[in-house]
Amino acid sequence: MTTEPRRAAVLALHWQVNVIKPEGFFGGMLAAPVAASGVVDRAVAFHERARAAELPVVFTRFTIPAGEGELVRNTGFMAAVGQAQDSFRPDAPGAALIEDMRDQADHVVDNQKLSGLAGNDLMAWLGERGIDTVFITGVATNLTVEQTARHGTDLGLTVHVVRECVAAATEEAHLASLANLDLTTGGCLSGDEALRLS
Repeated sequence: MTTEPRRAAVLALHWQVNVIKPEGFFGGMLAAPVAASGVVDRAVAFHERARAAELPVVFTRFTIPAGEGELVRNTGFMAAVGQAQDSFRPDAPGAALIEDMRDQADHVVDNQKLSGLAGNDLMAWLGERGIDTVFITGVATNLTVEQTARHGTDLGLTVHVVRECVAAATEEAHLASLANLDLTTGGCLSGDEALRLS
């Protein structure tokens, strides 16, 4: 008897020093609310449970290689990181995954876009493995999480954000984004609900 291959994966977005640690580029905006929320511990635990259930955990990193790769300075956000691009070099300390999660990655993908599915081969990687459903964790809810979730939905994936494994700079932005995502994706789920679907 054969069993169907797993068709779900976890997309772990921007769990990088630059994004959520005080010394990172966005530390002034995100480090304190991320720490206060407890989201890192919850996401670490969810990633471990997903791996135990044989779901691949794919991390995305925002990096800027020499020459800027596919960075387009068409928003204030992209202009700001472009000005500070040495902090985002692939081998820069700030570009590294946070220590709590470095051993959890089954695959790591870099890009220069807000969506973790843009400007890389991640959709092809998922397709080659028959993956059509993704569970998203990451920071910030209203930035890379929402952008990736909407993008993935438009590309034909079934997308669920794991609600206790995402956070934003403010609770208001976080909750508003989750409300949007409930309408524009497969819906937000708890970690338990996500793993029951996998």
